[in-house]
Amino acid sequence: MITRRRLLGATGALVVAAPLVRSQLGYADELTPSVHVRIDGRGRIIATVPKPDTGQGVRTMAAILIAEELAVEVADVTLEQAPGDTARFGPQTIQNSTSSRQLAQPLRTAAATARCLLVTAAANRWGVPPGECAARAGRVEHPGHRALPYRALVADAAKLDPATVAVTLIPPEKWRLIGRTRAGRSDARDIVTGRAKYGAESAPPGALIAVVARPKWIGAQVDTVDDAAALAVPGVVAVVRLVAPAGGQGGVAVVARSTAAALQGRAALTVTWTGGTPAADSRTWIADLEAALPPVTGKPDIQRIFRLPLLAHAAMEPMNATAHVTDTGVTVWAPTQDPGGLRTILSRQLALPESQITVHPTLAGGGFGRRIEPDPVFEALTCSRAVGAPVSVRWTRDDDTRHDSYRPMSVHRLGATLDASGLPVSRFHQVATWPLTVVPIFNNPMLVKASGDHFPYSVPGDVSVTLRLAPLRTGFWRAVYAGQFGYAEECFLSEIARRGGHDQVTARRTLLPADSRLRRVLDTASDHHGYADGAACHLDYGSAIAVLVTADPVARKVIRVTAAVDVGVPVHPSGVIAQVEGGVLDAVSTVLGAQITVREGAVVQSSFRDYAWARIGDCPEITVIVVPSDAPIGGLGELAYPPAAAAIASALAAGGDPVSGMPYGIGVG
Repeated sequence: MITRRRLLGATGALVVAAPLVRSQLGYADELTPSVHVRIDGRGRIIATVPKPDTGQGVRTMAAILIAEELAVEVADVTLEQAPGDTARFGPQTIQNSTSSRQLAQPLRTAAATARCLLVTAAANRWGVPPGECAARAGRVEHPGHRALPYRALVADAAKLDPATVAVTLIPPEKWRLIGRTRAGRSDARDIVTGRAKYGAESAPPGALIAVVARPKWIGAQVDTVDDAAALAVPGVVAVVRLVAPAGGQGGVAVVARSTAAALQGRAALTVTWTGGTPAADSRTWIADLEAALPPVTGKPDIQRIFRLPLLAHAAMEPMNATAHVTDTGVTVWAPTQDPGGLRTILSRQLALPESQITVHPTLAGGGFGRRIEPDPVFEALTCSRAVGAPVSVRWTRDDDTRHDSYRPMSVHRLGATLDASGLPVSRFHQVATWPLTVVPIFNNPMLVKASGDHFPYSVPGDVSVTLRLAPLRTGFWRAVYAGQFGYAEECFLSEIARRGGHDQVTARRTLLPADSRLRRVLDTASDHHGYADGAACHLDYGSAIAVLVTADPVARKVIRVTAAVDVGVPVHPSGVIAQVEGGVLDAVSTVLGAQITVREGAVVQSSFRDYAWARIGDCPEITVIVVPSDAPIGGLGELAYPPAAAAIASALAAGGDPVSGMPYGIGVG
């Protein structure tokens, strides 16, 4: 774990180890203190960001950290995306809200090393101690009114042995940018003007387009294919049968010279299917999970059952990937959450050395856990090998909705014994759910419990998990199991408080430990919001958040949401706010009714027309308060969803029945 002392530096004199030896510094006209940072002979600062960006703003965070240590502005840092290569760049996965926590130390150290080498080079040229010099605004200054821009020092700095130079981090009291800048995303202009290239836009010139006819029902495999009509469509190049890889779904791909031709060719295919579960029904699944709950012993004062539905990821950019297989190797362009891991998987699956595999991670229009999975890449590889050309596989919105790796269903039975004031003194929480089929290790009740159970209140109790085999593909979905455990626990606590005549905030404050970070964020949110119909707290990923909600239960309208969040050092405050807002809107969507159902073996929902994600008119007034903290950098991407969903559901239920089923997004399948 990165300690605060290692990460921030207690004083400006804190010495950190230089990351590379002299022989690794690069050419004389370029200063390269690490794989993360280099400064060319023109003084241009280039940051190579090892983690991909799926909308969370990791590139901007990297630019802020590097600009801080190099005493320049964020706009002075040119950003480049690293290819998939864990040997060079270390872990490249973005999941479990780890990007900031894993990158802060190496990025700051790399930039600080460059700064100290430049300062030393200037001091040597002037014949003065380095301690008398300072880096400021892209140059090194000395009190004798002398200054040299970085570009004039690069060659001298590149010749220095970093092992002989003391490297210090900028102390927090001297920060100009970290936790202070109000700058937006570094790539915002490119995104809004269309210059930013997402996955489907990153295919090389001449790439063919493929779409896939996917199983008609869950688990079905291709039986027969009549492709004559498809091949007769102008522009169609080939029809390729896809055998389902591990975790994949298989199907029949139509490869064409345009998306329109590929779609027309798919519509002309005649495919028969076999196997699978054509009679599958999610109403049966939820009933089976409920029946799997163990019997209750004793007589709790209050008991409730919560039924949580399947959820699709619904990333704004549907799944896609481009691959080119040649005699000399494989190149992939994909919006992936794990470029380094993908390269390793491809090496193993294709029996090729990693040196023959290149993975270019692209900007992604959302991930939420789905882009950890490589199934679109394998589809593109199979098609490219079949036609001998680069192929870009495009999923339609309907493909994305009906063939996702869904958040598992779950059923929760909670019970509590209450004291004379009506607050809980003991509790139990029984969970029946499915493992994540895309990660076999999750077929373990204790791992599911560890992932989901983050109950923060001083109420002793037992939590048990019963797993049943998943009847369809399930995978990571924002907050994974914590989004379900925390939802049920907070909704249950809200009902207990309401029954006992307690204010939602007061009840939670009473049950939180006196020194809890959650008390601080809860009080901060309450001071801003005032009385709230719904409230919830969440402590996870090294961060703390409290969410308060005002709603109109009759109109089923969320009016106001206030979130106070403690993420330790908020490297990019605007990014913190944006991440929390995104989690709140996901919560609005699911609580107001977005869910996946299965009838006659197939997913019913097909796109945003019936998988009803929040529209502009559903958006409440959202206030996010970033609470100052001296804790280490915490995770954020998945933090807001669990408490926001629980607080919204509880607020909507404030005027009516307890939250145990529809219409508050807790479907019965």
